[in-house]
Amino acid sequence: MTLDASVASRLKRNEDGLVAAIIQHDDTKKVLMLGWMDDEALSRTLTEGRVTFWSRSRQEYWRKGDTSGHYQWVKSVEIDCDGDALLIAVDQVGAACHTGKTSCFDEGGPLQCISRENR
Repeated sequence: MTLDASVASRLKRNEDGLVAAIIQHDDTKKVLMLGWMDDEALSRTLTEGRVTFWSRSRQEYWRKGDTSGHYQWVKSVEIDCDGDALLIAVDQVGAACHTGKTSCFDEGGPLQCISRENR
């Protein structure tokens, strides 16, 4: 599959040719995970209606749910103002995180932030 030229021209890819894809639950707006896409993965996502990522560790395409059954059905795809990130709203079936948690951010927890008032 080839990514439409009008979309491809708007993307700013990193040195590996990838764009960050932030996955958000369409109903709750909760951020579920972050994945990476190249042009092929984005093209598949836009045409197939399921989120496809590029695995940096395995060097292959993968779709959430193919082995776990935890599917991500695409509701919308947006590009940020400078083209280096995508926001993909999904209907999530099952857990989004490989740990079995709803979100990959459930497991990590908050970090302490020092605000200007506390300096």
